[in-house]
Amino acid sequence: MNTKLTLSVDKAVIEKAKLYAAKENRSLSELIESYLKVLVVSEPEVLYSKTSPKMETPITESLIGVIKVDDDFDYKTELSEELSKKYLK
Repeated sequence: MNTKLTLSVDKAVIEKAKLYAAKENRSLSELIESYLKVLVVSEPEVLYSKTSPKMETPITESLIGVIKVDDDFDYKTELSEELSKKYLK
């Protein structure tokens, strides 16, 4: 059962969101409902807060473990190399 909801959102944000929704062939209501579903699926303690920065957001948590890397992978070295390629051409 759907229920009507009234929100106050910055006009520029609404316009950009409408463009995004149209590009994705979805309604703005669908986008907002999808986002709210992501938020309420997880337990409150899983949500990120400034007091517990190691906690993951539901979206981030769903991505953990998606990519497998070698045990000797050093992300700092990789990041440094990629940033050097990008900015020190």
